[in-house]
Amino acid sequence: MVPGAKARPVQEFLSVLLFRPLAHLLVRLLLAAWLLYRGEDLWAALLLQLKTVLDNADGQLARLRGEVSALGRYLDTEMDFLGNLALFVALALRTGEGEKALLAFLVFTLVQSFDFNLERLYREARGLPLPEEPQDPETPLLRLLRGLYALLFLPQDRAIRALELFLKRRLGLDPLRFWDEGALAGVVNLGLSTQLFFLGVFLLFHQPGAYLTFVLLQALYLGLGYVWRIVRSIPSPRWGP
Repeated sequence: MVPGAKARPVQEFLSVLLFRPLAHLLVRLLLAAWLLYRGEDLWAALLLQLKTVLDNADGQLARLRGEVSALGRYLDTEMDFLGNLALFVALALRTGEGEKALLAFLVFTLVQSFDFNLERLYREARGLPLPEEPQDPETPLLRLLRGLYALLFLPQDRAIRALELFLKRRLGLDPLRFWDEGALAGVVNLGLSTQLFFLGVFLLFHQPGAYLTFVLLQALYLGLGYVWRIVRSIPSPRWGP
């Protein structure tokens, strides 16, 4: 039995297989946020790394068992969003720098969206299949979660995609170079696992405010990354005979 679960002769299968594991991941993030706010940095740092390990293990286990579902995907993404929001609220309260924390949270979520969208553009440029969307039975809960996903993430996904396609078309960039492994590596390695790892490192040195600066600098990193990607993707001039 999962620690903290209600003792019952028979368990509700959907709760056991889906909602309860996800809830435990969210609870760990909320607890980490509370510890961060209270200044218990070591425990917060350790809990963040534990959350990452369990989150990755849970995802791998679901794929191995063939239990990936659209419902689980939306729940996982939206619970991560809530947990991350709680962390930045805790950072704002701990540091007293609310505006800086808000801007850092926006950059934080933008970086995650670049990770998602550049991989799709990479696949499309090479004619590779996109990851298949699990086909769940349509339910009110699924429609609700899909609607929340559209509200929280689709605007920035569309903005990133529109910017990428505009630059490629306007500047005549080579799509195979503009969206190559180097472009992907630049954002994949700022994914959620890496972000929480570095938050843990900053907390070990009792520097939560410095972590906010670290996240804000990622906006500059994205800008410089664009310059690098554009320069290396401009087609070489073709000289006539």
